[in-house]
Amino acid sequence: MRPSLWNQDVSFNINININILCTYAILPDLPAVGGNEGVGQVIEVGTKVKTVKVGDWVIPRDAGLGTWRTMVILSTDDLVTLPSDIPLLSAATLGVNPCTAFRMLSDFEDLRPGDTVIQNAANSGVGQAVIQIAAAKGVHTINVVRDRPDLSQLTDRLKAMGATHVIKEETLRRPEMKELFKLCPRPKLALNGVGGKSATELLRHLQSGGTMVTYGGMAKQPVTVPVSALIFKDVKVRGFWVTQWKRDHRHNDEALHSMLDELCTLIRAGNLSPPSCTEVSIEDFHKALHNAMKPYISSKQVLVM
Repeated sequence: MRPSLWNQDVSFNINININILCTYAILPDLPAVGGNEGVGQVIEVGTKVKTVKVGDWVIPRDAGLGTWRTMVILSTDDLVTLPSDIPLLSAATLGVNPCTAFRMLSDFEDLRPGDTVIQNAANSGVGQAVIQIAAAKGVHTINVVRDRPDLSQLTDRLKAMGATHVIKEETLRRPEMKELFKLCPRPKLALNGVGGKSATELLRHLQSGGTMVTYGGMAKQPVTVPVSALIFKDVKVRGFWVTQWKRDHRHNDEALHSMLDELCTLIRAGNLSPPSCTEVSIEDFHKALHNAMKPYISSKQVLVM
């Protein structure tokens, strides 16, 4: 039997959601429903709901909603509507990684066409969004990935998205970086999703006064900042968490909707595609969990309801 709706509640079916495995800053009390991302379609609304209607596509406004379920009743304050003329996978993966990429490219340095951004974890969901959004803005990207058996295929895939250069972690410490900077300027902005030595090497290649933004720490190692980078290059070291940005702008719908509108415009123009995804039936969720734990996996595990 379906639960009754309060006047301002919305009931919707969750069509697709994304499996994320990580160490996170917010942990719900147990028992809890997992999942931060996904898109749902509204099937019923309360009598006083004016901002959402039956048939609308909606995504979570905040993290920790718990999207690994087929149906849920929520307040309209917990949801953001999306246009239904974008691909379903794009909608399901829009709320975290592309938003993170967009904000980091917008909020820390005044990037102009011809400028350069360097990033590690370039094949991650955030990394792929950075490549595409930067390319649409005419910004060069230097994309650092770990060495792997299928490196050439990965390089080709990232370049097809718009990556200017794709290099291995080891290349950051080699003389060929000097040759690379004859082809593009030194980066104004470095995006760090790894930490450890990789982050330190990104810092070394920043131009004077540049900024490194850390948004992840997959290596689970601290970020070490060379004293010379601070004194002689005056680099800035910042952090970013898109969940906090959304909470800080909770009462500023215009900022959130403006960002989503711009991302949807890029999607419609073919300039922003979802990351590589593997669709798995929710009944086979254990397969998605198993796949997500494999090394060198660039594909998101998508649970299909």
